[in-house]
Order: sequence, then structure tokens, then C-alpha cells
Amino acid sequence: MSNENIIKIALETIELEGQSVLGLKKFIDSNFENAVNIIHQAKGRVVITGIGKSAIIAQKIAATFNSTGTPSLFMHAADAIHGDLGMLQKEDVAIIISKSGESPEIKVLVPLIKNFGNTIISIVGNIESFLALQSNIILNTSVSKEACPNNLAPTSSTTAQMVMGDVLAVSLMYLNGFTGKDFAKYHPGGNLGKRLYLRVEDLYKSNQKPQVMEDASLKEVIIEITEKRLGATAVLDNNNHLKGIITDGDLRRMLEKNDQFLNLAAKDIVTTNPKTISPETMAVQALEVFKTFDITHLIVTENNQYLGILHLHDLLREGIV
Repeated sequence: MSNENIIKIALETIELEGQSVLGLKKFIDSNFENAVNIIHQAKGRVVITGIGKSAIIAQKIAATFNSTGTPSLFMHAADAIHGDLGMLQKEDVAIIISKSGESPEIKVLVPLIKNFGNTIISIVGNIESFLALQSNIILNTSVSKEACPNNLAPTSSTTAQMVMGDVLAVSLMYLNGFTGKDFAKYHPGGNLGKRLYLRVEDLYKSNQKPQVMEDASLKEVIIEITEKRLGATAVLDNNNHLKGIITDGDLRRMLEKNDQFLNLAAKDIVTTNPKTISPETMAVQALEVFKTFDITHLIVTENNQYLGILHLHDLLREGIV
């Protein structure tokens, strides 16, 4: 196969799957509205099930629901009829996903769930199928053609299923008033979560606290910057109030400008009015300050008291950048 044919096939696949997604727009109707409201008002959880590729999509949808504030469980349809049905509780809502709606496992499972009295929402590609006819609410995910050249392997259909799950999740986020702070609660270890909950105080405290008095000698300044390994030191007056900052860059510029520097003190090379930040500031806001002023150090202060130094590398290490 030539490279041109490979690209052609890839583009055709994207086109077909794109059409399957856009085709869902005509299925967003009162059934969809009812499904969202039922899930939103449910006192229990959402138990999502399927077989084959649809089971994999069910796992993804359950994960998305959980991370966006809708408690959910994944239940494999084959395992459900061999004991896992016990995870379905009285007040839960069941979502069953199937392209054909006629899989043997689905046909066994549906009557069992109906006997429990749970509401069944089907995400199904055949609205005349057993599953559709036995459901309380049908979410139609019919597609005109699979992207598979044989029109057999679930491709366009599973894409449509997954998007329908995303549409449900996003709609529920709005109804639940799910905010960025809520998202951070469920994603404390990921970079997205860190951008939402990490504060300056979570980062600078692990650094050493370089500081010299304003009358300190140049040697003392160099030793402090070297030992504390932040590439800078704060300069304080006799009342321990912040006077400014001296960075590695300040030292290099001082050497370029002065032939005689042995008698210089910290107060002679200090950069006054440095950029400061409070410990309560969000780390992502600190990043904006770094970018805006093209700097690598921020002095952390509270009530005019020097607390420490935040370095751009602290944000890089946490994946904030």
C-alpha cells in the first residue's frame, strides 16, 4: 500500500467517525433530557454495564462520571450474571451499552435488572432491539456505517457511545454545579489537579531560606547564594524587613560594571522592590507572574515579613508549567 493510500484511509476513517459523532445531535431530545434528570435526581449511584467493546466504553464513561461528580460503578455484563449483580443497589440507575442490543449476555441481564426495579437507560445502536424495547429510556447511538472497511469492527459505533457518555457527564456537571475546586478534589495527584489546588506555601517551604543583612560583604552574599542553592538571596535590614533580592544575574552584571568590587556590600548591588507573593496565592497565579515579568524568583512575604523564595523550577518540578 502506498503512503497516499494510507493517508486516504486515515482521513476517510476520521470523516466517518466524525459523521457518527455529529449524527448524535438529532438524538439529543426529550429522552436525553429525561435520562439526565433521572441520573441527577437518583439517590443511588449509576451502574454502567456492557459486553465486548461496549464494556470498555462503559468503563471509560464510569470513570468520567466519577471524576466529574456523579458516583458510578462499572459492571461487566458477563460477570453480572455470575454474581457481580450484587453490586447493583435498590436506588441505583443502570446504564446498559450495546450496539446491537441483542447480545446473549444482555438478554439475560436486562430482565434481572428489571426485576430489581431499577431504572434502565440504554445507550444502543438499534432502537428496535430487545435492549431498547426493555429500557425505560433509550439513548440512540445509531451510526450509518462503521469505519471498519468490512463494516463489522466496532469503530464509529463505539466512538458514538463514548461521546454520548461524555455528553451525559458534562450535562450532569452543570446540574451539579461541579466546579474546578471540585475537580481538584478528585484529581489531587495529576497535573490538572495541581493547577487547581497547589498554593505557593505548598512549594516554597521545601526550599532553604537564603538571606543576608544589607551590610553583608560580597563574599557573604556569594556564600549564601551558593549554599542555599536557589540562585538568589533576600536582603534584609536591621529590623528584618525585606530590602530586596540579589540573584546570580545581579552578581554577573556587577562584575561586568565594576573593576573594584571587594569592598562592595549587599546594599550596593541589591535589586530593590523585588516581586513578592503571598503564601496563599495559587501556584498557577505565581506562574503568570513569572511569565509576565520574565523572572525566575519570587520573594514570599506575609505582613511584610520575609518567609522564603519560590523558584520557577518549583513549578516545573510539580508539572504546573
